[in-house]
Amino acid sequence: MRAKGNDMASKDCVKVAVRVRPFNKREKDAGSRCIVSMSNNIITIQDPRNQQNRRTFTFDHAFWSHSGFVRNSHGLFVPGEDGGRYADQVSVFEGLGQGVLENALQGYNATLLAYGQTGSGKSYSMLGYGPNKGLVPTLCDRLFQFIRTNQDSRQCQVFFSMLEIYNEQVIDLLSRGSRSPGGLRVREDQQRGFYVEGLRRVPSDSAAQVEQLMEQGTRTRTTAATHMNSNSSRSHMLIILQLKQIFSKECITKQSNINLVDLAGSERQRSSGSEVDRLKEGTAINLSLTTLGNVISALAEAALGKKVVHIPYRDSILTKLLQSALGGNSRTVMIATLSPADICYEESLSTLRYAERAKRIQNRAVVNEGPTERLVKELKAENAKLLLRLSRLDQEGRRTDEETKELRRLLTHNELQIRAIQTLWEQRLQEALKDWEAQYTTITQERTMMQMYPYMLNVNEDPQLSGVIKLFIQDGEWDVGLADSPPRSISIRGLGIQEKHAIFSNQQRKVTVTPLSGSKVTVNGVTTSEKTDLHHLDRLILGSNSTYLFIGFPSERAGEDWARYDYDYFQSELAAAEGIHLHSLCEEQGPRSVQPDPSLLAVFYDYIRLMPMVTEANQMSQELNKGVEFKMEIKNLAMSDSKGHDLEKETAVRVTCVESKQVWMWSKAKFINRKFLMEEMYQQQAGGVSGGVVVGEADLPPLPRDRDPFWDPLEPLHLGSAHLWLQSLPFRIHVEEQVEVVGPEGSEEAILQTQLIPCGPTGLPLGEDDILIDPTELVGKRLDFQLVLDQCCGLRWLKEARNRGVQIGFQMFDCPQPLYTPAVWHNVNPVLEYRVQFTALKTSPELLNYLQSSALVLELWGLQEGCSDLVSGLDGVRMTPEGSSIIIDKASTPENTAVDAAGSDLSSSLHALHQDLEQLRVTNAALRKENSVLREQLSASARHGEPPHAAVMSVSIT
Repeated sequence: MRAKGNDMASKDCVKVAVRVRPFNKREKDAGSRCIVSMSNNIITIQDPRNQQNRRTFTFDHAFWSHSGFVRNSHGLFVPGEDGGRYADQVSVFEGLGQGVLENALQGYNATLLAYGQTGSGKSYSMLGYGPNKGLVPTLCDRLFQFIRTNQDSRQCQVFFSMLEIYNEQVIDLLSRGSRSPGGLRVREDQQRGFYVEGLRRVPSDSAAQVEQLMEQGTRTRTTAATHMNSNSSRSHMLIILQLKQIFSKECITKQSNINLVDLAGSERQRSSGSEVDRLKEGTAINLSLTTLGNVISALAEAALGKKVVHIPYRDSILTKLLQSALGGNSRTVMIATLSPADICYEESLSTLRYAERAKRIQNRAVVNEGPTERLVKELKAENAKLLLRLSRLDQEGRRTDEETKELRRLLTHNELQIRAIQTLWEQRLQEALKDWEAQYTTITQERTMMQMYPYMLNVNEDPQLSGVIKLFIQDGEWDVGLADSPPRSISIRGLGIQEKHAIFSNQQRKVTVTPLSGSKVTVNGVTTSEKTDLHHLDRLILGSNSTYLFIGFPSERAGEDWARYDYDYFQSELAAAEGIHLHSLCEEQGPRSVQPDPSLLAVFYDYIRLMPMVTEANQMSQELNKGVEFKMEIKNLAMSDSKGHDLEKETAVRVTCVESKQVWMWSKAKFINRKFLMEEMYQQQAGGVSGGVVVGEADLPPLPRDRDPFWDPLEPLHLGSAHLWLQSLPFRIHVEEQVEVVGPEGSEEAILQTQLIPCGPTGLPLGEDDILIDPTELVGKRLDFQLVLDQCCGLRWLKEARNRGVQIGFQMFDCPQPLYTPAVWHNVNPVLEYRVQFTALKTSPELLNYLQSSALVLELWGLQEGCSDLVSGLDGVRMTPEGSSIIIDKASTPENTAVDAAGSDLSSSLHALHQDLEQLRVTNAALRKENSVLREQLSASARHGEPPHAAVMSVSIT
């Protein structure tokens, strides 16, 4: 393919549009607030935690689809009033799709990219739902309308391809054969650029045929997602329309590629920022979207005149295929979709920033001419020359039979070549039409069965993939599972699906499900092991996460809205069965406020989003014999800070080794990354094991432990915290108190016996005569006090396994680093005997306020064998000249270089003393153990009347 002329190259910036969707069911139930506003093409987003913090962006197009709409009698969403601001599907196409179509008809390559977080409306904008057709089907409708209207002036040929990029593998969604291992290869050609080798190109001559091909591709995508345990929100879908326009009279052919790209969910790129996983993040699953961001950033910098050494197109499959669309030979449009809900602020702001960078990219689009059409023109030109030569020979009378025969032969050969080129399209089209007719017959049969029998309808996290698979339950009993042995079996695939998983029975207009031994069946959120009646719109989960909506007999279908039973409904039902639902979480705030806590809403959504992933991780661990269990927890559900304010809630995953009882706690971001790596390991090592059946290569060498996503080095585990209120100290009152250590979910982890002792500079406790009536008398004066941690009782952590230990950590006022007690092991009620003294040389009003209104948060940390102890941070710690107390309230301390120097030396000395003390503790413990053994030997000797050995006597006396 080549440009018609270099002079036609034009510099075009990528056109960027933003579309704001309505609240979804989650956001409505949570009472979400809209934080996005729009004026013309200007978008403003407000930080829900700081209303003064606003960011403004300007784009080429802005579509407000959040409010101001109604649903008409045809099921179309339209503006609620004439001239309303609501942008429906038609408005979006007129703003974006029409331009893409016009560019393609002019002979330019055209690309439309959809970007945004999962659930932000990408697929709805691209594909649509029901009668609300998206950009792709509407573009196809308009394209074939144009072809029919202009068929007298040109011959048009349309080829349709549909592919998916998942885990850096290209999957042909229209392939009729079995999938090749590793997917299709991406090749590079000097003229064509990057292309997919072996990708099926289906000739199409109507929008209905294209719609059927899209349904076929979606069905393949749904089935593949189930088999591979993959998730469509982590895959990219590309639809490629190749358009040839042959102008016979002008001997001109225009050829263009229309790339329609639905990108993976962008939120996969957001990490916690505070945690770095030891195993690389952004594996092959995330690589394409990460690289796309790098390409866009590099091109945006180049457009600003900055020197860019390298554009990383070759770093991923997606960016290779989109090279012409980004900075190359294409006219490109990006639509960025976002949610206006306050709980989606971070993702929406990230999407807007991404789109702002993309609009700076400059492409150089040219009108394209294909090599086949050039050959036709060259053949016709050669024929014209041959005819002219024949006529000249006739005029000059110099024609011979041999020359005439040769010229006639050349003419005939050229005509045959022209005819072969022109008839190739018709032949391929006829083959495609036969396939289409076969597909249409299958669809007709399916629709007939829908009016006769009950069936199970698949429900997917991606709404576009829901309702694609229908499993009909005809009369009699049917085995459902991996086995595919007609005629009385229904074959399904997925994690946790057994060879024979369950029996579905349809007898006397009554449908039941009976789980078989070892299989997991959940009905309406409750796991069942017995024969269960199924009713219309019951929810079923087979295995780990194969979700289906049961559709009853036609007579039971009363026109209900099945759409409300979406993927979130299934997961919310499971969470409610575990006692986790939105209202119960919000009640943790106390009386219901006008606006629910955004962190609670985020926790609930994270919880139901991670639930199926945790279930799948447990299933993979079981099938790969990893002996690891995963359980979801909500961190800080019952915990508060030093002021008593609730801490922000977070979803985490507790990981337990069943055999050794070792425990890890993974953040949401870390677990998601590990889940991706587990899937890669599962597919590579198990070769598609499901239900214990190996269907591929399973004898691969096991991964070394440091690369195993199921394992991590042991680290101290935060078990809970206790609050020791400090208001007695300003009055100089000695307090002994037992405080409860509360776990992240409200469980009692231990009881801690503590003391707060006001004292003098030497550490001697103050008497009753030193008690203050008015604490303000302390301001400007010296204050000394000791914190004593005597004993920790009833340690739940040690009750579960005795080979564990604990430490207590805390951070007083303005101490730069936390302090930790020495580790104690193997004791449910360990004696701590920890004492530390703090001194304020000149008590400030800030310190006084802190003591009167705050608590010291004592954090309980769990240790496991092989885990390093937590060490007190002594950097920046200053000591009193006496060397016995840690200085706090440094801001009010007069500058004294001598004190600083002494403090620095004493800090080093204290650090050395800490190390010596630890060594002495270890040595002392070893000696005590040895003495105990020796005493037992002495006692035994005395009972038998035997004289003790000299060596034993020697050690005893020592």
